[in-house]
Amino acid sequence: MQKSDILFLDIETVPITYNYTNLPKDAKLLWDKKNAYSKEQTAEELYAKAGIFAEFAKVIVIGVGYYNADVFRIRTFSGDDELEILKQFSDFLTKYFSNTNQVLCAHNGKEFDFPFLCRRFIINSIPLPNSLNIQGKKPWEIKHIDTMEMWKFGDYKNYTSLNLLAYALNIPSPKDDIDGSEVSKVYYEQKNLNRIETYCKKDVLTLARIYNRFIGEKTIEDNEVIYA
Repeated sequence: MQKSDILFLDIETVPITYNYTNLPKDAKLLWDKKNAYSKEQTAEELYAKAGIFAEFAKVIVIGVGYYNADVFRIRTFSGDDELEILKQFSDFLTKYFSNTNQVLCAHNGKEFDFPFLCRRFIINSIPLPNSLNIQGKKPWEIKHIDTMEMWKFGDYKNYTSLNLLAYALNIPSPKDDIDGSEVSKVYYEQKNLNRIETYCKKDVLTLARIYNRFIGEKTIEDNEVIYA
């Protein structure tokens, strides 16, 4: 596999409404039922984590990075209209990353990014791009790379964030401004989508640098990066 065959990606998501109290009645009842067995926090308190559940959240930024000639290009698909974001991303995948030898790479992608995207595609009635459609495929036929899975080395108990892994490998941290827990606040209160895009782009670059460390490839220098 050539490095130009890998699409590195990261997504940023937010709850469909900023506050629990603003949830539509039916959604609130379903959220309450989903969290009915929690003894330590109320359903309203748990709503701070709603952004990770595809049934109660939406995609606001998709960041991608890929090799093109001697440079590493990073771009984003972003906005308030999730439907348009997903359509643009699907068109991009179909045009540039639909060959059977091409793969998608994300950190904790198999547990979060890939299934979250698939669910939101279905919710928005958009056909799944070939590179995300894993229905009926055998494990070895799925062209997805997960750097967290690579770092586990078979250890099923371990969870390591992108930020912690970057620290352990002495790779510049992508969390020098905001982190995932602040995305919803920046989006809804500050209405600063550009700041979230920048954060997502840093994650994509860090992801690619971590992958390169795993395979013994030289790191990506700042002067080798082009932001679209």
